[in-house]
Amino acid sequence: MTHSDPQSDLGTHEVYNQPGSRGDSDLWQGDPVLRSIAPLMGAQTDAVHRYAQSIGGAKWRAAARDANRHSPELDLFDRWGRRLDEVRYHPAYHQFMEISTAAGYSAVAWEGTPGGHATHAAMVYLASQVEPGHCCPLTMTYAAVPVIAAAQGISPDWSRKILSRQYDPAVAPLARKSGATIGMAITEKQGGSDVMSNATRAEADRDVWRLTGHKWFCSAPMSDGLLTLAQAPEGLTCFLVPRWLEGARNSIRIQRLKDKLGNRSNASAEIEYDRALAYQIGAGGRGIQTIIKMVHHTRLDTAMAPAGLMRAALVEANHWVTHRTAFQKTLIDQPLMGSVLADLTLDWEGSLALGMRVARAFDGQTEDDRAFARIGVALAKFMNNKLCPMVVGEAMEILGGMGYIEDTPLPLLYREAPLNGIWEGSGNVICLDVLRSLAKDPRARAVVDAELDAVAGDDPRFDAALQAYRARWSSLPPEQDARWFVERTAYLLTAAILLRHAPEAIAEAFVATRVSGDRGRVPGTIRTEDSAAILARIG
Repeated sequence: MTHSDPQSDLGTHEVYNQPGSRGDSDLWQGDPVLRSIAPLMGAQTDAVHRYAQSIGGAKWRAAARDANRHSPELDLFDRWGRRLDEVRYHPAYHQFMEISTAAGYSAVAWEGTPGGHATHAAMVYLASQVEPGHCCPLTMTYAAVPVIAAAQGISPDWSRKILSRQYDPAVAPLARKSGATIGMAITEKQGGSDVMSNATRAEADRDVWRLTGHKWFCSAPMSDGLLTLAQAPEGLTCFLVPRWLEGARNSIRIQRLKDKLGNRSNASAEIEYDRALAYQIGAGGRGIQTIIKMVHHTRLDTAMAPAGLMRAALVEANHWVTHRTAFQKTLIDQPLMGSVLADLTLDWEGSLALGMRVARAFDGQTEDDRAFARIGVALAKFMNNKLCPMVVGEAMEILGGMGYIEDTPLPLLYREAPLNGIWEGSGNVICLDVLRSLAKDPRARAVVDAELDAVAGDDPRFDAALQAYRARWSSLPPEQDARWFVERTAYLLTAAILLRHAPEAIAEAFVATRVSGDRGRVPGTIRTEDSAAILARIG
């Protein structure tokens, strides 16, 4: 025994039948599904591999725990009573921001190299496995690029510095920073998703605007700029509110930090604008149409993050069941445990495949690609987030009482699991968006149909399910059927992707259990003769 090994012989008893630490891990080499799907969808595998190696070590898992145990703190005033309106983060949070920014998390999609969005999506998936809280400001920075790039009358430094691979947390105006991040402050108390009811008002002040009002949720309030919506003379309009000004602080008052269930390393706040300086982004009265470009891209990340959370939970569960025995058998060798873990693995692999296929469409240049990205990202966001809490909860149960203890990452993952289903449109909002997209754009239905028809004849069960689906919904369903319709569409689309790109055992099991209906309602109620092949996908 070396001096650093923990002591097992404790005098009163000996510690045994407890799995040891997983140690350092290569999140690329250890993930056969990512290694398979990423190049197929055009991702820059060298960049993804480097990032996976950089955050896979045990020290980063420990840092993630520190960042989430020591939540951000609000400094409203200095010792003499002057306003600061600043948030203090644990050093580990800044470390994650630095390493992910340097890897290109928020920039790679816009640098002109092929497969940028697929590369970004893979990075979201990886970061979510280790420390998901810092993804929020980087996701918003990534998604803000097309909105900022199209803006008139603002400094070109905004576009240049949000594309920087240097993380600069300094409290300083944009001109004195090497890199910048973007946050979002849209939601108000009275409206929620109904942003047309927003009451924050904008008043012209020569070539800028002054905003006054309250925002119920401000994500990442220490960002260098906040994209926001306010009522201008022409109607609801989009604005960029700089966090820091030359020689003065902008009039953005933090009221309090939200006491959130999860996502604890990252701050969310209530803020007030007190005639805060702002720049108009997009046409007056076209605020929703302007900000929707950002929402479209943040939804890609909310579709990818749950796949990463599921992966992290399954790795912990797999490590447990392969190193622990009960009733004279290793847990993984007990058939029922194999069925449960195999069932969860299919949910994770399907979610990752669907998300990465959507990311490839974001990289596409044709009208069909753009149509697939619009409809596909909504389907993936809905389905992946409905699966995530269940998968993480089952993984927690596999560890038994240990899974409920903060010494393991399962509580962090469990708290995070519902978040992406709420952010950027809850389930009902997403389902109604799908119906609207299909009603407004015939191309959206055509591109989904093309993807489904591409595997016609590969599996008779899939063919039968597709025929029944089209017979049931030969036209758009009524609103009350929206969730059923979206779930079925997402499962069929995922099955089609797996039939084209996954090993036969995976695709056949997914079709049998998710498409043809040979499955109960809870995880583990499946019948498959190839559990070992499915479990091998965990790595």
